[in-house]
Amino acid sequence: MQDDAAIWYRGANYQLGRGRHGYGIWPVAGQPGYPLEQWPETPQGWAAAWSRFTAIEHPAAIAHLSRPAIPVASPSRGSSIGAAGLLGAGVACGIAGLFPVYLSGASLASDPANLVPHAIYLATWLASGLLIVAGGTWRRVGALLGLGTSVVTFGYLFADLGTVISGGSPLGSGLAFALIGWLLCTTGAALAAWPPALAGAPRWQLARRGRPAVTLAVTALLAAGAAAAFAPSWDSYTLRTPSQLIQTVTAGNIFSNAGPVIAGNVAVMVALVAAAAAAALWRPAWLGAAVLAGALIPMAAQAISALIQVSQGISPAQFGISPGRAAQAGLTITSGLTPAFWIYFALLTALASMCAWMLIPARPQRQNGTSVATAPSAVTWQPR
Repeated sequence: MQDDAAIWYRGANYQLGRGRHGYGIWPVAGQPGYPLEQWPETPQGWAAAWSRFTAIEHPAAIAHLSRPAIPVASPSRGSSIGAAGLLGAGVACGIAGLFPVYLSGASLASDPANLVPHAIYLATWLASGLLIVAGGTWRRVGALLGLGTSVVTFGYLFADLGTVISGGSPLGSGLAFALIGWLLCTTGAALAAWPPALAGAPRWQLARRGRPAVTLAVTALLAAGAAAAFAPSWDSYTLRTPSQLIQTVTAGNIFSNAGPVIAGNVAVMVALVAAAAAAALWRPAWLGAAVLAGALIPMAAQAISALIQVSQGISPAQFGISPGRAAQAGLTITSGLTPAFWIYFALLTALASMCAWMLIPARPQRQNGTSVATAPSAVTWQPR
């Protein structure tokens, strides 16, 4: 232990305090020396140090030895209620937008393939609001979960708005309600994440070796692959008559749309990669998992939508063939999904596994690069 270190909290395996160069974590037992991990002596540094300490040390084992020199203010109960209220109002607007005309004269509620994704977005924001009201660690988890969902859904809603901008459909009141709901939910989640020190932040100066660098590389590559697989056609239709195969048609390529719609879909792809990279760098890491989960939920909702759409089948009229003529020729249309969809599905599953991996605390590293063994009681993450 450094001679001038002040220890404020001690657990079964680690202790937290301030050393010569800022806040740090030291082992309870072992040879004196530099801290296993350290942070700058700022409010943000203290928030990160405290989050790390409570992630690797069991709460029941932590003893408060003395008052920290720079306490960090906790968010008020009123701000949590206000943030949750905005999320609740946004969800209410989103629900109201399910029933009026959305685009092309149809409502979201009239088509399960469109209804289910929007219902999933709203359920996620509702869960975010409930977590924020719970306070403490759950507030931070709820705020980042909601923000992750908002970042990605912005692109989806902009793509829908792009249909209106390009003249493909008039603006329906359902879409207007959805946009207002998104704005309210995003504002509520952002308010709950303020001040930034309480919700962690990406740590951009990352060691070249070790688990954080590996997590960043793998997560970013998986997200980039999923974004690439999001662009091609997912829907496949095979037209047959009793005597022959007429043709196979694919649909859903994002670059076959009008420019504003393409811009919205590209925004979704960029948002996924950016959110995944930020989540991999986030400290503490388990809050990064909340960011990644929030971004993955709307992407998974699109996969569910595609499965629902395949199960619904398709009318011959969508190919310019009247039902009577199709029946006369014995035409059948089989719906399916292209390999691009299944690649997308596999990459999303892998990203979900990375999200779970971020919830497992990493062992602290000594300055010489050797890791410190962590007792079983110190590797359990338990929200408080």
